[in-house]
Amino acid sequence: MKMNMEQRRLTVMVGLLVVFFSCITVNIYFPEATVKKTAEEIVDEVRQGAVKDADKKEIKEALLPDSEGPGFSLLPLAYAQQETTVSSPKIRALKDSLRQRFPQLKPFFEKGNIGETNSGLVQVRDEGSLGLKDKAALRALVKDENGDRESLYAEVAKALNIDSSQIPRIRKIFAETWIKNAQPGWWIQKEDGAWVKK
Repeated sequence: MKMNMEQRRLTVMVGLLVVFFSCITVNIYFPEATVKKTAEEIVDEVRQGAVKDADKKEIKEALLPDSEGPGFSLLPLAYAQQETTVSSPKIRALKDSLRQRFPQLKPFFEKGNIGETNSGLVQVRDEGSLGLKDKAALRALVKDENGDRESLYAEVAKALNIDSSQIPRIRKIFAETWIKNAQPGWWIQKEDGAWVKK
């Protein structure tokens, strides 16, 4: 009988432990503030990169020694391009690819042919005014852009040690940043899926 009581106690204890541990949920760490800062830095580098690249020539000319004295040596500090805090060789390569493609995409954004989605991608909206050659070029650009963006989100997750199941959250944060950075008159997708001009 004593053995029976000990077995019951042990069974009840094991049962309680099972219930206790089954109620514990796994909380996956997600550094939201860091991802937001990273998204802002990367989107700014991509979108403003074309302007900065054009300015580099002017800056280089301004840095040439002249007869005005040593003041020119301070210019590189003022115009130094900041590197994203979260970085890797793959992230840098993806940023370069996105930055180089942006001047080709920009006219299509301005004409309303493409828009920024609420999922962090670019979507073709209206090809009606385009010829066959331009349609093919646009589709290829959008495909390459979305491929780079998908890879970028995965690489940011790796760089920040974020579980791959959290990539949709990264995409959402980047989507908000791409949309926020869109110029007035560009098409953006609202949370409910509706398209509006910014």
